[in-house]
Amino acid sequence: MTRENIRTPDGGTLELFSTGAELAGHGSGVVVVHPSMVTAADYTRFAQKLSAALERPVHTFNRRGRGQSSPQPEDYTLDTDIRDLEAVMKHTASTDVFGHSFGGAVALHAARSLPVERLAVYDPAVSVNHSVKADWTEEYERATAAGDDDRALAVMIRGMETGGAFARMPLSMLTLANKLTAGTPIGKQNRELMKTGVREIKAIIAADMPAEPFLELPLETLIVVGEKSPAYFGVACGQIHDVLSGSSYTILPGYGHDGVNRAPDKLITELSDFFSG
Repeated sequence: MTRENIRTPDGGTLELFSTGAELAGHGSGVVVVHPSMVTAADYTRFAQKLSAALERPVHTFNRRGRGQSSPQPEDYTLDTDIRDLEAVMKHTASTDVFGHSFGGAVALHAARSLPVERLAVYDPAVSVNHSVKADWTEEYERATAAGDDDRALAVMIRGMETGGAFARMPLSMLTLANKLTAGTPIGKQNRELMKTGVREIKAIIAADMPAEPFLELPLETLIVVGEKSPAYFGVACGQIHDVLSGSSYTILPGYGHDGVNRAPDKLITELSDFFSG
């Protein structure tokens, strides 16, 4: 794996990691856009397995607010991530994109205007006809204003619903669990990315639209939803699939929202077949 910092048109910096860079002559690379509350490092295993299956490069990058990438700008919107994805695609000469969760929302909106040839998403957190709700953000902001980051994080985890059984714990128990894990790597990362993550959730909701504009997506679009993932992912994906006649829709059996991070062979094979055309 290689690492480099690239510049964006607005003067920002993105930390870029390329797996299988020596395979660049074998075809377009695949750019991976990661979710909220994580970093590019959480997708190393996935990138390695997909690159090996494709025999092509796979590029991951830290979105703003992570690693050596620039902080989110004060006027942050979803368009910031779309322009950053464009910069990574140009720098790596890549035309294929994969997005997971929030990264899937970025990829879906971006592919309506960027030169994406093949697009695949897993549990994209895109809001279609108000499919994504975030009523919990007011309670989150009250907790942060009171200096109670453990409770704020608990409110966020429950609201996003992506943590499986852990996210369904009573709020008091989840708050205690956050307090007990504050010193662990995942606890530290969650606290570092909380504010960034909430801004991203708000950006998704601000970009809500009906399904029809997604007709501009590439004909080659693969939509994958985890069988055990929260229902709201399937609501939006079903509406997009209904209007996009050339899309493929599949459910990954036995897996939830973390299916990409686990990188099961079934998912890698499906993505490899798709990106191989």
